[in-house]
This record gives sequence, structure tokens and C-alpha cells, in this order.
Amino acid sequence: MVTHPSAEPAVLNAALRDQFEAFLDEHRSALHDSLNGLTEEEARRSLVASKTTLLGLVKHATFVEKVWFDEAITCRSRTDIGIPGSPDESFDLHDDDTVDSVQRTYRQVCVASRHATAPMALDDLLRGNRRGPLPLRWVYLHVLRELAQHCGHADILREQVLDGTGHSA
Repeated sequence: MVTHPSAEPAVLNAALRDQFEAFLDEHRSALHDSLNGLTEEEARRSLVASKTTLLGLVKHATFVEKVWFDEAITCRSRTDIGIPGSPDESFDLHDDDTVDSVQRTYRQVCVASRHATAPMALDDLLRGNRRGPLPLRWVYLHVLRELAQHCGHADILREQVLDGTGHSA
């Protein structure tokens, strides 16, 4: 049975900010771990018409973290941050993208995201997004929604990749 740290009593009774962060971290971990035990070929396998692959999903999640917890906070451009100009491009895989390198980068970016938001309050405004100033609470909810969506995609893709391989999902 799958356990969810966000359902632990400590989180249920925690402050709202701590609850947001517990849910974000739970989804970050689930998406990161969707690559565990896969071969490079399995992680890159394309099973849908879009660019979506398991490796691409985690690479895209790295982009999401940088958009919302770097660009939106620091007001630096995507070029200055070193990320693609569009979400679609963030799924592009390069020859040097491996399960290990993409997971490592994602872990590092998640640590940087936590660090960037640590001194902020939920009502603090992030001014570096095209929508205009947004409170951190809205950004947390938006990123949580996106991660939850991609975790669902990853669950389905992983099941398809592993179907018939003898691996267990």
C-alpha cells in the first residue's frame, strides 16, 4: 500500500505553509521516483503523440521549478536562467540527458526552490511572471496542480513501459 507523508498527523495539524510544502515535496518525490529502476531506453520511450516521455516529464518538472521559483522570484529572464523559452521545449531530450543526470538536476533544482522560498511568506508577491504579481500561495497551488497532473501522466506511462517487461510498477 502506498503511504502519503502528507496524510501524517504532523502534517494534518501543521501550519498551512508546512502543509503546502509537504504536498509539494510528496509530488516532487513521486515524479523523481517515476524513473527509478528504468533503463535509459525505457525512460525515453515515446508512447503518446506528444513529446511526453518519463524522462521528459522529469526534465519538464525541472523547468517548472525554475520558472516559478527562480524566474518568478528573481525576475531574471529564461535565457539568463538557462532554461528553454517555452514549456513545450522543456520536454526536448538531448543525447547527454540520462536518468541519473535528469534526476540529479531535478533534486538540485527542488533544493534551490525550497531555499528561494524559505524567507518568503505565503502572501508575498512574486513579480517575475507574465501574469503580473502573484502571491506565493497561488504559485504553490499552481505548481502543486502541475506536479499532480504530471505524476498521473508518469504513473500511466510507467505502467505502459513496464507492461510485459517483468518489472513491477
